Amino acid sequence: YPAVGPDVTRAGGTYADVPIDGACVDGNLVTAPAWPAHPAWLAKFLEVLGTKIQP
Repeated sequence: YPAVGPDVTRAGGTYADVPIDGACVDGNLVTAPAWPAHPAWLAKFLEVLGTKIQP
């Protein structure tokens, strides 16, 4: 969530400024800024798990 960016940086973390409907992957950590990113977050999460979805 964009509002926590300064706090993350002050705490020594790296804030990733992704779109409100985007997701960010760092190793096995998958995160997103807010509920509009649920589809992107879920897709990245399944990718990290190695899941393959076929029609």
